Amino acid sequence: MRHAIVIGGGILGLATANELVSRGYRVTVLEKEGRWAAHQSGHNSNVVHAGLYYKPGSFKARMSVAGNRSIIDFARANGVAHEVCGKLVVATSPDELPALNVLAERAEANGVPAKLITAAEARDYEPEVSCVAALRVESTGIIDFPGVCDALVRLLTAAGADLRLFTPALGIRPGRTGGVEVATGSEVLRADLLVNCAGLQSDRVARLAGLEPRATIVPFRGEYYELAPQARHLVKGLIYPVPDPTLPFLGVHLTRMLDGSVHAGPNAVLALRREGYSWTQISPADLWDVARFPGIWKLARRFAKTGAEEVLRSFSKKRFAASLARLVPAVQESDLVRAEAGVRAQAMLPDGSLVDDFLIETAPAQVHVLNAPSPAATSSLEIARYVADQAVAQA
Repeated sequence: MRHAIVIGGGILGLATANELVSRGYRVTVLEKEGRWAAHQSGHNSNVVHAGLYYKPGSFKARMSVAGNRSIIDFARANGVAHEVCGKLVVATSPDELPALNVLAERAEANGVPAKLITAAEARDYEPEVSCVAALRVESTGIIDFPGVCDALVRLLTAAGADLRLFTPALGIRPGRTGGVEVATGSEVLRADLLVNCAGLQSDRVARLAGLEPRATIVPFRGEYYELAPQARHLVKGLIYPVPDPTLPFLGVHLTRMLDGSVHAGPNAVLALRREGYSWTQISPADLWDVARFPGIWKLARRFAKTGAEEVLRSFSKKRFAASLARLVPAVQESDLVRAEAGVRAQAMLPDGSLVDDFLIETAPAQVHVLNAPSPAATSSLEIARYVADQAVAQA
């Protein structure tokens, strides 16, 4: 039986391991932390995206639309909490209407069930929303992504996979007779195939394996608040702004979670550590890596004003509340309670451009997932199938 090593115990690594097991591989999963879904998979808004934002024909568009169906099917089959609740994308002023119309056209091109509605119709869904028009997206949902990971771990355990926590990959080299060898500190593991799903560490794992990836991971922290219990009635489902097409992120939004809480955010600021969830978590080595990467300075010049506004909002609950009040005017500063942050592994090119689509690179007996930001969790089962196809071709 052929042996595959998967590095990374988030939703992509676990889904890929499960897919490889289904294809007859003996699989070992290496996770450096002491729990599964310790980083991006366990620190996100738990939204099942529909696929309307992405360029038609792109990996993101195809895998998000398919993933929207497959992740919900997986949740139903494995007892994972979820709800297909739909969402509103709202234009808060007339100058946002052209961009809203573009989103509607993109949704149609991608096969996403969505319709333009009036402000009065939007208030039928969200009585407190402020808008001049909205796009209603029916297939957006919410799901317990850590619960998906738990279900994948159960399936892998039942299938006899070798699941190892507290086990970082410290060295990778070609095997003497083919395949790969991975040093973990306590032993050297040999396999026919290596799959890198290491998220925030994916470019470093690729370099450890002898590749020079064309993109570098730059960590952006997304900071969240949640609405205090007395304000939760202001939001019935999911309310998103019309994204600014010149900016790389969607903007702060409101999301009712499965437990009835309402998350608000995220903003986007440079994290001071690859896995830095607050301003006090700092790694000089990680900062040096960012500082010597030319792309970050080019990005900073291009978005200097926006970046400054994001940092100010990070330190000002008043500014954060004002951003949310554009969507729901009744939200006040006193309604916000600080919630857990997340860190996004964003691949960046040396010219300062952000890699917009999923990025997967291959080498003999190796597949490296080097960019898998949102909607990667939604698309995880579809990405896993694609990665497994690439892996089998490389083995």
